[in-house]
Amino acid sequence: MRIAVFGSGGQLGRALARVGARRGATVVGFDRAAADITDAGAVDAALRQARASVVVNAAAFTAVDKAESEVGLATAVNCRGAGHVAAAAEVMGIPLIHLSTDYVFDGTKQGAYVEDDPIAPLAVYGRSKAEGEAAVGALCRRNVILRTAWVYGLEGANFVKTMLRLAAERDVLRVVDDQRGCPTFADDLAGGIISIAGNLSGQWGTYHLTGAGQATWFEFAAAIFAHPGIRAPRLEPITTAQYPTPARRPANAVLDCAKAKRTFGVELPPWNDGLSRMLNAHLAGRRS
Repeated sequence: MRIAVFGSGGQLGRALARVGARRGATVVGFDRAAADITDAGAVDAALRQARASVVVNAAAFTAVDKAESEVGLATAVNCRGAGHVAAAAEVMGIPLIHLSTDYVFDGTKQGAYVEDDPIAPLAVYGRSKAEGEAAVGALCRRNVILRTAWVYGLEGANFVKTMLRLAAERDVLRVVDDQRGCPTFADDLAGGIISIAGNLSGQWGTYHLTGAGQATWFEFAAAIFAHPGIRAPRLEPITTAQYPTPARRPANAVLDCAKAKRTFGVELPPWNDGLSRMLNAHLAGRRS
């Protein structure tokens, strides 16, 4: 299997390269410098060069709060860029796996969201990703849209890395406890994507894929600092109202992943198991 990955410089892109190598897949990565997805010509040239059997679009503008003030850039990457990848994949007859987000929902549902629930994004980031989903669906017939959530990995900026940094600077951390979602280890997500990529035979459409289980941001932080070898500050739970941000976020961002398990036989490990493995690897790297 030969997989072309747009967004290879991000935490998921780097995880795809790492996990792909372990799985015997050839991952041909394109970071922003190699192929900016806002440039249709660059996308077309890269995909022709890749000679791939599957393309994964992991490129995205993911700075949720910054998107509120950089609407044009967020839309260019998450909507038009996604369309460029989809159009190129369609022309070359290559199936596309496109990454999307839980933030396409408004968080008002009681219980986990399924793929057919109505979308109603609360902020620019979610709207741009929803528009990207629509562009992919319109431009590429053989597509799998994977909505995921709360991704963290060994590389890049993410909640776990932020908590570890702040714990080194502060004795007390106040963490939001009324937003609930599904933390997802990038390496586990990459493994799921590679499994799906190797099992594509007409099951096109939208799927959810996250770490199993759910947590609030506060519970997520508590699990980080319960890990052996991690300096633990005192944690204080707060409400969303006590931590105002430019972008509104869904209070309930829990995704039901049963469809991916039924269709592809793919189910990610529990989120706290992935967190333990990520922190062990982080500590091992810090000691080396």
